[in-house]
Amino acid sequence: MKKYEAVFILDIRKADDEGASFCKELSEFIESLGGKMEAAIPMGRKQFTYEINKRRAGLYFDFVFTLGADKVREIKEKYKLDARVLRNLILIYDRPENAGEVKLNFD
Repeated sequence: MKKYEAVFILDIRKADDEGASFCKELSEFIESLGGKMEAAIPMGRKQFTYEINKRRAGLYFDFVFTLGADKVREIKEKYKLDARVLRNLILIYDRPENAGEVKLNFD
């Protein structure tokens, strides 16, 4: 099993309770595939540089989980047609274990 990081952008109008139900649903789906959710980090509402599906902002979530490589495709296929999801990206998590969290401030 590999460790993955996924970023989901949810449609504000279609995501109930600020995306909490989506986080729970995704965690349960990953566990049903035999994986384990390690972190679900809500990153809040952010404005887009350009419109996506006539939306100007979205709810961002960062997920870290372990899962078999053959099961990642099932996550992509399930949420590709979900009306709540505007965009998603799943990458192999390759941060060094001894590296601390880096916080950037662009203010």
